Amino acid sequence: RVQLVESGGGSVQAGGSLRLSCSASGYSRDSKYYMGWFRQAPGKEREGVASIYSIGASTSYADSVKGRFTISLDKATNTLYLQMNSLRPEDTAMYYCAAVDYTGYYAWYDRLRAQKYSYWGQGTQVTVSS
Repeated sequence: RVQLVESGGGSVQAGGSLRLSCSASGYSRDSKYYMGWFRQAPGKEREGVASIYSIGASTSYADSVKGRFTISLDKATNTLYLQMNSLRPEDTAMYYCAAVDYTGYYAWYDRLRAQKYSYWGQGTQVTVSS
């Protein structure tokens, strides 16, 4: 069974940076899977932020974070990261790590759809003040 544990959230002023981490257990170094970061602000739907494929490390990003956020995956430790730079107040949300076993190709837009993912972490709060 896959288990995901996020860390690294916190409070920062606009323009600042944070790095989120997600430790994934249940996958081996050769496993094929997609992992992603999602966020949900109060009163809003959960939205995909960034995604990565475990083999080849192809990535997808929401338009709102392109050029500011970078997703990466350390296969040796099965740890997912999200480096967030130039943070804005509108980035404030609960951030979730998610994973799904590879069963076929996902187009870039599907990689950012929460419904496509099977495993979820508990979330970590990110608050950006103006």
